[in-house]
Amino acid sequence: MAAAEFEGVIGRDWRTSVPWWPVQQRPQAGTPNVVLLVLDDVGFGQLGCFGSDIATPRIDELAGNGVRMANFHTTSLCSPTRSCLLTGRNHHRNGMGRVADLAVGFPGYFGIPPMENGYLSEVLRDRGFATYAVGKWHLTPDDETHMGASRRSWPLGRGFDRWYGFHGGETNQFYPALYHDNHSLRPERSYEEGYHLTEDLVDHAIGFIQDLRAVESDRPFFLYFCPGACHSPHQPPRRWANRYRGAFDQGWDRWREKTFARQLAEGLLPAATRLSERPDWVRAFEELSSAEAALASRFMEAFASFLSDTDEQIGRLLDFIAEVGELDNTIVVLVSDNGASAEGGPDGSINDVRLANLDPATTDEMFDRIDEIGGPSTHNNYPWGWTMAGNTPFRRWKREVHEGGVADPCIVAWPAGRLDEGSIRHQYTHAIDVRATILSLLEIQEPAVIDYVPQASVDSLSFAPLLAKGSEELDPLRTTQYYEMFGSRAVYHDGWKAVTFHPIAPLYDDKNPNDSFDDDVWELYHVATDLSETDDVAAQHPELLANLVELWWREAERNQVLPLDNRILWALVHPKPDQRNLSDRMRYFQGASQVPELVAIDLKYRSHRIVINFALPVGIAAEGVLLAQGSSLGGWSLYLLDGRLTYTHNLYGKTRQTIATPTLVTHGEHVAVFCFDKDRRDGGSASLSLDDGQVVSINIDHVPPAGFNGVGAGLTCGYEWGPSVGVGYEAPFAFRGRIESAVIEALGPKVRDPLAEIEAILSQQ
Repeated sequence: MAAAEFEGVIGRDWRTSVPWWPVQQRPQAGTPNVVLLVLDDVGFGQLGCFGSDIATPRIDELAGNGVRMANFHTTSLCSPTRSCLLTGRNHHRNGMGRVADLAVGFPGYFGIPPMENGYLSEVLRDRGFATYAVGKWHLTPDDETHMGASRRSWPLGRGFDRWYGFHGGETNQFYPALYHDNHSLRPERSYEEGYHLTEDLVDHAIGFIQDLRAVESDRPFFLYFCPGACHSPHQPPRRWANRYRGAFDQGWDRWREKTFARQLAEGLLPAATRLSERPDWVRAFEELSSAEAALASRFMEAFASFLSDTDEQIGRLLDFIAEVGELDNTIVVLVSDNGASAEGGPDGSINDVRLANLDPATTDEMFDRIDEIGGPSTHNNYPWGWTMAGNTPFRRWKREVHEGGVADPCIVAWPAGRLDEGSIRHQYTHAIDVRATILSLLEIQEPAVIDYVPQASVDSLSFAPLLAKGSEELDPLRTTQYYEMFGSRAVYHDGWKAVTFHPIAPLYDDKNPNDSFDDDVWELYHVATDLSETDDVAAQHPELLANLVELWWREAERNQVLPLDNRILWALVHPKPDQRNLSDRMRYFQGASQVPELVAIDLKYRSHRIVINFALPVGIAAEGVLLAQGSSLGGWSLYLLDGRLTYTHNLYGKTRQTIATPTLVTHGEHVAVFCFDKDRRDGGSASLSLDDGQVVSINIDHVPPAGFNGVGAGLTCGYEWGPSVGVGYEAPFAFRGRIESAVIEALGPKVRDPLAEIEAILSQQ
């Protein structure tokens, strides 16, 4: 505290001095708690209370005790929407015009929300709330998610007192890459012991509240709870794995029709709404072969089980809050961050990193492994048909700005707040408005300064008045909202929406991604009655369309959207400056925290050499991992097994190639050397030796161009993250001897496959 702020008296000694203490902010008695629940990749039509037949009874109960906002919108992508929820500013103003992995050197795309855009957690912390983040974060650039990084953008650097969760867009639900506050850790149990991430997240959320109540009986808390569900991999716990067997055999076309009928009957949509047509690039379910149909059904069964388990776990969290007598006076807001995801491709995927490496599994291979879908050996994601169905009744999906990408569920409940329980509201709202709504319900004003940083203006408008009884006919508070994602654009204004799609790659449209933005064709919809965008009236209202397009340009300039840029390849070739002194020789240390793949030494498509000096004391078995990267879903491992030095190359779970030295490892000091020479486009030759003894060699048929592993299992020394890269052992399979030195040298130039790298990034958001 500056001396000028001290209100006591400081004399020569205590006799002539008067002490004074600064007033600490304390919420008024009776201030409610806040729980903000953020689902991931859950489409408008996938919750029971939004028309689905997937069982979500606890979320449905929340809707029955609260208000469903049936015209709620997001940005169409994970990180940008989350930045909107927490800051109340549009995503480009947060520097989150896209995900941080594709940051470019313009203010709207820097990839880190600035401090002048304070988080809701920072506001509530300064008003005396306990603040907790649990689950997915995805607001820190990948190159700052390692243990040697600055914590400036981690949860505890942005107003949260505690955090338990994971960085990035996704993680394995059985072997997640976890963080607790500011450190990395492995799950305490394994899949075989019944571990599942969502249950673990709820356990820690409950634990945080218990710790608070053990010392403060009435201090309100803000809980930002973000499960991995239902982002891929769709991995339900074992007890849920077969709950939906046969439930989706009817296929996506019929399921979609039934969902739409329930939505109309429930009053979720304007009466004139029509079901949008199935796009040309999605096959009719009846056109699938028997194997394709069986796979499609199984993919959706896994998703539904994942969602229903998440519902059950959310119920367990709310039950605990009720048990301590606080649920009635807890504001609960539940949203999804964007529409259903199309990242599984047209046929679905058993390992998204294979899509990233441009080597998708064939139908025959997936069918042979159909019983593995949803388990730890797959990173599964459903096909486009179920994406379309999940966004019923809308067009398109996540990453795009037609309604299928940006129209999402939103529920607000607060029993003590006398909301219009069980009601539905059709006024237009947006993710940026959640912040102002929460602060309005708490009767808290936006601060002008947070931690001595003057705050930028907020875009958030409170929709709290719409939650009261009798507010059905009130005019919407938000009348204008722009959208932009990877060059696709839209603007909503007074019940009308102008929208244009611009591709990032030749995914499913005939449009050329390199075409000028000026050549994009704008569509026009009266979404006040045609919410599903089925009747393009651009030709009938050219002047209105022109005005809306001009409005979009004004909003774009005001919100740091410009310049328009869908050049993902360019962003990869010209990445943001890396502040690290990168080296082609790195040393790793036994038992240290995992190093995320993005910041570990880059061995993809590159020759390299691994040298490990280790000692095996008397009485210690010759077994355990020396150095590894990845998991059963892809990677490599150098380890001792059955007394022999062994190396396994795991090509994203598709194939494993293993070599081992013939000489048994004895007690004492040893040197292990592995070399890989990339002598052809897709693969190369590998050799392994122990103590300058016999060299064993193998041809590695294929090395991944874009990434070893897509679910957060990084590089580890002395153990594996899990599930195991190789066979015949179970992770972590820790080495009990001493690793004196573990060094990797990258040899020769890095050979890149930019198209694969693009897919890698897009498949994980």
